[in-house]
Amino acid sequence: MTQAPVTAAPERSRTLLTRARILEAARQELGRDPESSLGDIAEAAGVVRRTVYGHFNGRAALIEGLVEEAAQALREALAAPRAPAADAVTELARFVLAVWPVGDRYRILLRLAPQDLGPERVTEVLAPARDTAETIISRGQRQGAFQTSVPPAVLTRALEGHLLGLLDCVNSGAWSDDGTGTATAALIAMGVDGPSAATCVRGLGRPEGDAA
Repeated sequence: MTQAPVTAAPERSRTLLTRARILEAARQELGRDPESSLGDIAEAAGVVRRTVYGHFNGRAALIEGLVEEAAQALREALAAPRAPAADAVTELARFVLAVWPVGDRYRILLRLAPQDLGPERVTEVLAPARDTAETIISRGQRQGAFQTSVPPAVLTRALEGHLLGLLDCVNSGAWSDDGTGTATAALIAMGVDGPSAATCVRGLGRPEGDAA
């Protein structure tokens, strides 16, 4: 009887699962202590250091793995199909509600030392979200819904700083949110009055993926 050829699929699957487990341990351990060592992360992942080095050749590579994971999650959040919004206010609220869970999950990256995550890499990761936000803000300014005292590109960077600042406040324990408060605050920062901003976000319901 001819023996069936051995497939590499199970081994590849185990390798991917181990890599994912290491990245998840890194996310949690670095969130607990940004100075966590590879040994700490290996222990949290239930593997030996040699296994971590088999997937990542050092701390920089491990952090880059987290960055790649975050970038992919952000692209997927932005690409998720949504019903067209007639107005830019609703569109921006949906945008914030979509990207907040990704930012919240990977907010530990904000706590890492500058040498761990250079500004060029941050710009590269945030570029798709920045482009989407600028398109929405430009539309909102044309509709008269957002402030027009500064150009769209500048207002986009202000929004980005606003969201990153709130994520850093989550790190410090000063802010806790499922995205609705953040979306409301973002609309107000763009020039929407408070009651209208709150009504808009409330009408969109709970953020996607947050329902029980």
